[in-house]
Amino acid sequence: MNWVNLTNNKQLEAIKATVENESIAIFKHSTRCGISRMVLKNFEREFDIPESEITMYYLDLLNFREISNNIAVDFNVMHQSPQLLLLKNGKVIYSSTHGDISVESLKIQLKK
Repeated sequence: MNWVNLTNNKQLEAIKATVENESIAIFKHSTRCGISRMVLKNFEREFDIPESEITMYYLDLLNFREISNNIAVDFNVMHQSPQLLLLKNGKVIYSSTHGDISVESLKIQLKK
């Protein structure tokens, strides 16, 4: 799986300015949480969406907490971990957390 590591606020600004119909997902992960680790491993194992359909960002919450806080404010979503956000046109159109995170759910949302 080809993650783009989300490590600075300039990237977040670029995400907010995405062009129409471009799909971006942000996976917020806590490296100290067993549940988050399990969800991430399952997601990576199941992931089969072509790169041409979505750009996948990975956010390490422990090292980049400020970015996570900015995501919560900028996109008006409550912080959770693990959390998967799907964005189109610079707006969150879908959010899932914990056991609700799945590749299948992401595929369904991408088709909308």
